[in-house]
Amino acid sequence: MPLSTRSFVTKMPDSDPFLPLPPSEVMQVVIVTGLSGSGKSTAIRVLEDLGFYCIDNLPVALIPRFLELCMNSEEPITRVALGIDHRERVFLRNYPDVLAELRHRGQRVRILYLEAADTVLLQRFSETRRPHPAAGSGGIAEGIQVERERLADLREIADQIIDTSTYTVHELREKLRQLIATSQTQSTLVITLESFGYKHGVPADADIMFDVRFLANPFFIEELRAKTGKEPEVATYVLQRPEADMFLTHAGTLLQATLPLYVREGKSYLTLAIGCTGGRHRSVAIAEEFERRLIGWGYTVHLRHRDLQR
Repeated sequence: MPLSTRSFVTKMPDSDPFLPLPPSEVMQVVIVTGLSGSGKSTAIRVLEDLGFYCIDNLPVALIPRFLELCMNSEEPITRVALGIDHRERVFLRNYPDVLAELRHRGQRVRILYLEAADTVLLQRFSETRRPHPAAGSGGIAEGIQVERERLADLREIADQIIDTSTYTVHELREKLRQLIATSQTQSTLVITLESFGYKHGVPADADIMFDVRFLANPFFIEELRAKTGKEPEVATYVLQRPEADMFLTHAGTLLQATLPLYVREGKSYLTLAIGCTGGRHRSVAIAEEFERRLIGWGYTVHLRHRDLQR
């Protein structure tokens, strides 16, 4: 099902869901779940490309036995992804017991939950002309709400939530690849740094948000209007002003003080959003500068400019 957007929501897992396997080759199990039309099939294909053995809608009663067979095969399979949706009613009823049993066996289990806004899901189903699997005799909108309700408890315990509302299918693939590739680093906190324009709406997934509309706007300088904050002329205009230096200094002090506390509390992913009016000049220049500083402090950073091309 085609995707049309790009937003990233995080929860606070107790550890990185995609860390490399330890030397003992403890099995790594990723349960991929979420709303129909949100990109679960895409996520499964990406995980398969990255070396996970993937299986979709395996009956819950077979999961422990299947994982046991994987570990005891001639060549043990130590990275497995399981696709689960609302149709697996037994899993939705019994998942606490299932997860507890798997973890008791020493298997590393993490839940990846994908979702999107109702309007986006309606558009995707309309474009494909497919019926919603939870609609029954009702319409697509009713099916979406039924599915949200059935999966609400599972969403609450998810280790990672990805809102695909603003992702294209290619961007979702790249985000998942980055997420898993990042696990090869030693960083304890992965930061998604996102610039945006307030006139296009605020990111729903931001953990921390800074508004930089108080800075002088290059849009009103004719020779800078068509450029972006990634270009040196605009970056210089924005950054080489006392108010920008003051902001970066104080915001940097705040982040240096609080980011280690997020790590202490077990947060593995954090989204820092920087907003200006249109998302092309000030927020971009500030985000680029924050990326440089955060990397210098030892964090892994994924930088994206949501509204740069608008």
